[in-house]
Amino acid sequence: MSSSPAPSSAFRTTDVWALAPSPGDGAFRLAELLGTLSHALDLTEGQPPGHCQRACWIGTKIAMQMGIEGEALSNIYFTVLLKDLGCSSNAARICELYLADDITFKRDFKTIDGSLAAALRFVFDKTGLESGFAERVRAILNILRNGGQIAREMIETRCHRGADIAAKMRFSEPVQEGIRWLDEHWDGSGKPEGRKTGEIPLAARIALAAQVADIFHAEGGRHAARAEVAARRGTWFDPAVVDAFLAAERQPGFWEAIEADDLDSRLFALPPAQSSTVVTDDYVDDIAAAFADVIDAKSPFTAGHSRRVTLFTDMIAEEMGLEPTHRRWLRRAALLHDIGKLAVSNQILDKPGKPVEAEWASIRSHPAHSADILRKVAIFRDLADIAGAHHERLDGKGYPLGLTGDELAPEVRMLSVADVFDALTADRPYRKAMKVEDAFAILDKDTGTAFDADCVAALKRAVARLVPSDEPDAPMLQWA
Repeated sequence: MSSSPAPSSAFRTTDVWALAPSPGDGAFRLAELLGTLSHALDLTEGQPPGHCQRACWIGTKIAMQMGIEGEALSNIYFTVLLKDLGCSSNAARICELYLADDITFKRDFKTIDGSLAAALRFVFDKTGLESGFAERVRAILNILRNGGQIAREMIETRCHRGADIAAKMRFSEPVQEGIRWLDEHWDGSGKPEGRKTGEIPLAARIALAAQVADIFHAEGGRHAARAEVAARRGTWFDPAVVDAFLAAERQPGFWEAIEADDLDSRLFALPPAQSSTVVTDDYVDDIAAAFADVIDAKSPFTAGHSRRVTLFTDMIAEEMGLEPTHRRWLRRAALLHDIGKLAVSNQILDKPGKPVEAEWASIRSHPAHSADILRKVAIFRDLADIAGAHHERLDGKGYPLGLTGDELAPEVRMLSVADVFDALTADRPYRKAMKVEDAFAILDKDTGTAFDADCVAALKRAVARLVPSDEPDAPMLQWA
């Protein structure tokens, strides 16, 4: 390395290398791991922190009131907790169609009363507010003419994507199906298939009611939640689910838990959480990879970004002699380094022009969001500072903290080189992907000021080996 990092609370150092804790240290239950990671899903939906946890508490209490227990109760617990796994996948489409900030749009849409009149008012009030008059009129007319099909496609994309990610996390078919049919309504008025009554899995019926209850509680308190759920009895909601909710919410401690600062500990004390799997190293890797898919689904320009950055980071780490356990730890940081981007609107992420100052401030905030989320997750806490520093530079001109060379751990240097290399060699809203040789030329130009020379050299060696020696014309070979 060009210079050794100063020790920090995130890792221990001997000579040059930071010795990452073994991924196997300690035992963590699945509910705790996913419950804390669910804060990332709240970001992309624009919900107050803890929404997924609060909805999970409500949904589990409804199920317990209905006499559900054992595996069936566990399926409902995880369906509600992970109901928003696919929500990042429709963010870009919302911005494109409604000419609006996807995060604010999704947050506000959930608070309308569900009537056609309210939906129409919402479209007129929210569509294209920052666009020219003609562009706004075209967008509104398109929505009015094709609104049903648009809504069906977006809900199908979101819910099917969420179910697919749940499968990657090894969840059972009942959990997958609960997420897949979240937006179907008891009376058949939902999307995407217009399923009704018993055609909708019970987990989905409970999850939808729990979601609405928490959203209206956050907006207007206990009475608002109670009134909204009751008003949709027999239309959106299964009457039996509504009756169970109205009985459960009268029980001592129901609302107090939701409004308490220690909801997470109460949620993790419920029977489904206590009986959930103790995660192995391989399972943690699968969950990190699945959340990388959630992150990368946010924008068409970031599809596969987290996985490619992980590959390039691991290639550098291997070249520089990191042990397998250390490399595994670093791969997790790479997979999750951009989790904070879920808090940034696609109006900014996908903008073809240069961001204005407020937009740039939002972009610069995402590494701090990444670190904040990962610090909440016990098993990822020791890699939070690594993920959160991936846009820092040796010369102190990076963000969000402006750290300088001696403050940047070796793992940060590896990750930042890998991140920039992938960004340069992938399509972006403002330019096409660069050739490998052009990307390395840019890295070379900033080596020693922004990037660590040893990390850049390691990436060049690793990339060169990807091309067989009998292909001398391959441009990347010149950096072997």
